[in-house]
This record gives sequence, C-alpha cells and structure tokens, in this order.
Amino acid sequence: MPAKPAPIKKSAKKAAAKEEKPAEPVPETVPAEVPPVPETVPTEAAAVEAPAEEAAAEPAPAAEAPAPEGPADEAAPSTNAPAEAAPAEAAPVEEPPKPPTPPPPAVPASAPQNLSLDDINDTSVTLKWRSPENIGSGLDGYIVEYCKEGSAEWVAANTELTTSNRFVISGLTTGDLLNIRVVAMNAGGRSEPVALPQPVPVREIMDRPKIRMPRALRSRHVKHVGEKINLVIPFCGKPKPVISWTKDGQPLDTKKINIRNSDKDSILFIRKAERDDSGSYEMTVKIDSFEDKATLIIQIVALPGPPASVKLVDSWGFNAALEWTSPKDNGNTEITGYTIQKADKKTGDWFTVLEHFHRLNATVTDLVMGNVYTFRVFAENKVGKSETAAVTKAAAHIQKTGIVYKPPEYKEHDFSEAPKFTALLNDRAATVGYNTKLLCAVRGSPKPKIEWLKNQMLIGDDPKYRQINNQGVCSLEIRKPSSFDGGVYTCRAKNSLGEATVACRLEVKQVTIQEEKVK
Repeated sequence: MPAKPAPIKKSAKKAAAKEEKPAEPVPETVPAEVPPVPETVPTEAAAVEAPAEEAAAEPAPAAEAPAPEGPADEAAPSTNAPAEAAPAEAAPVEEPPKPPTPPPPAVPASAPQNLSLDDINDTSVTLKWRSPENIGSGLDGYIVEYCKEGSAEWVAANTELTTSNRFVISGLTTGDLLNIRVVAMNAGGRSEPVALPQPVPVREIMDRPKIRMPRALRSRHVKHVGEKINLVIPFCGKPKPVISWTKDGQPLDTKKINIRNSDKDSILFIRKAERDDSGSYEMTVKIDSFEDKATLIIQIVALPGPPASVKLVDSWGFNAALEWTSPKDNGNTEITGYTIQKADKKTGDWFTVLEHFHRLNATVTDLVMGNVYTFRVFAENKVGKSETAAVTKAAAHIQKTGIVYKPPEYKEHDFSEAPKFTALLNDRAATVGYNTKLLCAVRGSPKPKIEWLKNQMLIGDDPKYRQINNQGVCSLEIRKPSSFDGGVYTCRAKNSLGEATVACRLEVKQVTIQEEKVK
C-alpha cells in the first residue's frame, strides 16, 4: 500500500501576511508525520528551488490563492522542505513610514528701534528708524501708519511694504497733528509698533538764512589774468532760500560768470579771469522777509607796464643820478619796486645794478672811468617784472679825471663804563653733600675784576670753590657743601672807573631720613 502524502504547507509570504493581521483567527492544524523521502528528492528540490524563490517574491494576493488539488499534491512533498526556510529568512518585516516633521510656527519680529523725525515741511514728514533687534522668521518690510490727533483710525502711508529704514509721508495737510508709528512685517505677521513719543505738527519749520563765508574768502581774493575762478560759498536756511548775486551793485554778466546754486551752497565760476572781472561781488540769500548778505572782493592782477619816463639827472666822478615816474598801468595791484640796469656803449650788454628798489630816484655808483653808460628801469608788482622798460635818452660819460679820495673822519665812541650788575644773586638753599652754584652777570669797560667773598671774607683760591667768569657771567660753584658753608656770599666787580657788589644768602640743609618701625 502506497505511503500517505504529507500535508501541503503554506508559503512563507502568506505566513508573513498573516502575522501582519493579528485580528484574523488562524486555525490550528495538526501536522501529520512525514514519511521518509527518497534519496532522489534533493536533486529534484535543487531543480525547483528557483521557482520556489520566484513564488515567494510574488504579491500577497497571488500567494494566498488556494493550492490546486489532485496529482500536483504529490509533487509538493519533494519541493516544500528546502524552499520553505530560505524565503522566511530573506524577507524582513517592513515598518510603516513615519509622517513628515511639521515646520516650526512663524514668529513675528520685534518692534523697530529708534524711530525719529528726520525732516518736516508743510506737506510731508520724513522718518527714520533702525531695524528690529530680533527679526523672528525673517523681515519682509515695514508699514508706516499715522492717525490724526483725537482719532483712533490708523492709516497706512505706504501701499506696499518698504524695505528702507527711511520713509517720506507726503500729501499731508498743513496744520494737522499726527501720531505716527512703524510696524515690521514677516511671515509671522505684524510686530509690536514703535511710535513717536509726541504728535507731529505738519508745518514748515523756518530757519533763518545765513551765509557761512569761508575764512579764506573773507579778505581780498587775488587771481592772475587767465586763471580759473571757482568759489564755493556755503549757506543755510529752510525752506531753500532765494539766492542772488550782484557785482558793484549791478546784475552779473551771465555770459562770462556762471552761478550754480544747490540746497547748501552757491558756486561762482569764471573759466578765464580778466581784469574786468575785478570788483565787489555781493551774495544775498532771502527767505520771505529774512535775508543775509556777504561781500566778496575779487582782484584780477597782471604784469605792470614800464615806468612812464626816466631821465639822467647828473653824472659826476664814477656816479650817475637817475629819476623816473610811476607806470601808467600798475597791473591792477600796487607797485612793489623797480629794477635798474646799466649798459656799456662798447659791449651793449645789460647788467642789473639795483633790484626791488622802492624810490623813484637812484644813484648808480662804481662806474668805470672813460665809459659811456645808458640806463633802463623796469617796474615790479606781486605778479612779476614788467615786460618792457623805460630807457634814458641821454648817456652818462664818465670822464678820466684825477680824483683824490679823502675818507671822512669819524669820532671814536667811548665805551668806558663802571661795573654794573645786570643779573643779581638770589638767595637759595642747598643740601649737604650736593654741589651748588651761585650765578650773576656784570658788565663794564675795561673788563672788571671779579672777587667772591663769604661773610665779608675773601674766598681767594680755596679749592672747595670754583670761580668762573665767562663773557660777564660770573658763577661760584661750592663743592659738596656742609652745614658750615652757609652764610652770606658776595660778588664784587671793580675796574678803574669804580666797583659794584651783589650779595645773597645760602642755607645748607641736612637731609633727615625717618626710619619706619618694623612691627
């Protein structure tokens, strides 16, 4: 009688599916005894191992399909045992996926800081502030709101968020009294508002006009012909003042002089200065009935012309006397001097004999005997020397005549003087063991003899004392004085015309050191 076939076991995947559903009741099956398997079964099991693994990888519904009955049941005992263990180990139980972490809630920023009033006029108010200390979930911008005094309705001044820390509320009505605040915005919503401590009146703040003339322009401004003039005159005033310029009381010639005005300064510009540009310029800044004026004096200078005329007045010995008149054109500035030159008729070369000479007449000396000289004069001002010179029409002939020079006699000055002290001795104190000096100064002619006395006793050549007299400065050095060296010291100067004395008191002190008591 043939052996009874073993019961067919369910696949590992089906068993895993059942483990995931603990709610369904699982019937208990009593396995029957497995008969011995022939030796050929391992070979057949190896052949069907791959199909068994494929079957384990199939979806759960396919694994749960009922097993076929009949002859196929007979082949099951040979393939079931090896295929059962492998899939159960290779397929771990999968955990369900975790839900995503929700984002943190948005946090509004802190209130903006340091809200203040930057500017104000009759139609607008300008504010400025600093960014919040804590921006929370970011910073998208700011909203500026205002409401009239006595009203609770806040109006947003900007339709879109502003990212700047400065904002101008425009289109306001003059005379309104406004409360103003600023709010920071981000994904978390509005921050706490920051408001101005006091209501702001919408009105023009009048600031009287004032010209701030630079120090360099308060005196005469001098430029050379052809130079560029660019002067900046700052001023202040609110609202912007009306600026006007005049020259010598007349309006400016805008073809030659350019005026450029800004909110804070006015610029006077002349591209190429000419002599006609010299004059007194007046700047006026005006706001309503208030005004301020400043005067600027510009002087355009050039080289002077030559002297009007020059003539040879006289010549004698080795000298020649000249006279000339001032130039007709001084170059728009004062004449600072004249340059006189001479030329020998033989060579024709010009040599300067006097330079930066201030008078209108001069005497030229040290001329060479037998020569004929011509002279010319240049005018000078702060710009330089005139381009041309005035030349004498007549020439100076230096005759060859014998001249005996007799030098003048001068009476010698008598410098004799009795001794006189110009710097006196001063009382002083010295310390025992430390050198000290006594100083005084004396003058006299002939040179006076200096003697030092202590308590009316002549010191002489005592080696303890060092006596020096240099150019009238007398010094007595006392080397390492003791308490016995104190007293009255006298310096005596005498020559053939008299004598003089000066005295002082010297006090020599003993140093006392207090010993600290050691506890």
